[in-house]
Amino acid sequence: MESLQYLVSEYWPHLAFVLSLAIGGTAATHAAMTKNDVRAAIGWVGVIMMSPLLGPMIYLVAGINRIRQDHISEQRNKSLKDYAPTHETSEVDVAVAAAPQFASLRVLGDRISRFPLRDGNHIRMLLGGDETYPAMIEAIDKATRSIALQSYIFDNDSEGRKIVDALSRAHERGVQVRVLIDAVGSKYSRPPVIRLLRKRGIPCALFMTNPLGLRMPYANLRSHRKILVIDGCTAFTGGMNIREGFVTAVAGAATAADTHFMVIGPVVLQLISVFAHDWEFTTKETLPYDIWCCDTWEAPMPHVPARCVRSGPDRFIVGTHNMLLGAFAVAQKHIRIQSPYFLPDQSLLGAINTAARRGITVDIVIPGSNNLRLVSYAMTAQLDQVIRSGCRVWLAGGNFNHSKLITIDGAWSYVGSSNLDPRSLRLNFELDMEVYSRDLAGQIEALIDAEIEQSEIVTLESLASIPFRKRLRNRIIWLASPYL
Repeated sequence: MESLQYLVSEYWPHLAFVLSLAIGGTAATHAAMTKNDVRAAIGWVGVIMMSPLLGPMIYLVAGINRIRQDHISEQRNKSLKDYAPTHETSEVDVAVAAAPQFASLRVLGDRISRFPLRDGNHIRMLLGGDETYPAMIEAIDKATRSIALQSYIFDNDSEGRKIVDALSRAHERGVQVRVLIDAVGSKYSRPPVIRLLRKRGIPCALFMTNPLGLRMPYANLRSHRKILVIDGCTAFTGGMNIREGFVTAVAGAATAADTHFMVIGPVVLQLISVFAHDWEFTTKETLPYDIWCCDTWEAPMPHVPARCVRSGPDRFIVGTHNMLLGAFAVAQKHIRIQSPYFLPDQSLLGAINTAARRGITVDIVIPGSNNLRLVSYAMTAQLDQVIRSGCRVWLAGGNFNHSKLITIDGAWSYVGSSNLDPRSLRLNFELDMEVYSRDLAGQIEALIDAEIEQSEIVTLESLASIPFRKRLRNRIIWLASPYL
């Protein structure tokens, strides 16, 4: 024992050096062997090598995908079998619903989503909390069998408590209720709403609790999905979280804008399938088909073809990314993009820029007032790349707009939870819908055009007029954009 203490006291620097090499080498090898993006691999190996002890700790917390792809994929396949059976469905002619050039995009969606494109859906656009939350509460109050609610942020504020009250009423009358909230998103308000839900006896859970118990707003592997399904027949999805800042009566002149969608039709089966998988992954509880799904839908006209597209750090890691690459490639007239966080990677930038160089009119609307300052700085540093290619970038006036909307040629729409940034497209669990409908695309385009009318165009000259120290700050922050 004394000899061991002597060796440690005399040779601890050498032992620490050998230990750091072993730990650093192991972490660097793991990063090199598991990262598919060469820049991510080089970045993590660099961090580890520069600090062989601290670097591996950072990599352990923020760099490792803790979700085993084979395990989560096996669960997802089971969920698909139970909740979204691929029984015979009528072939959807997207040339009639949208335009002939979208036939190849439909094939791409078949191979990426693994959900079938289903016709017979009624989709209604809802603007902000003033329209969305009352519609959600009304649907909850009409529930007779089941309610599934999933959200990234569910604040314990005036609007959040209204929804909790509605869920509580449903629970008391015997409706099966399940609520799934992201572990990080739940901490945006204090005390977290999960405590209130548990106090009311409502079954609820947190998705992917924080690594090491730390509160990290940008921790990896978050569920950014927003889903509400009532009796398996009516659903709400889109980009809206649950917080009072989107309600005029509460936030007043500072009310933030957003867009959500109410869905009735076969695509609801896909939405409950996604929820059922995430719920089972989190709680190990399997939700029975007869309570949580339905086989017939009384969907009002007009009916539109639609499907869900999942993305996340499993086998669907680049689902939305690849769908957008395909969508930008088939555009023939115009592309409209509204995004609160516009930080596409080089492949998406290349697709957008190529479309503009082909003569496609590309309009990109971003907030003039952003809720994430660092992201806004990084966005500004990258705008010149799309402007040089002929894209028009609009800086929206007014309050922050959280909407995530894309339309192609006034016939195809892509809506949901995904932002156009690396974290959303590669790390978060996201859920979007592609919709082949001139009517819905027209509504979304009208919304974006109204935003453009109150926006200021960004030019190369206006970017060059930004003081050098701010441009340098923006570029430095842009270097870290994959981690924002």
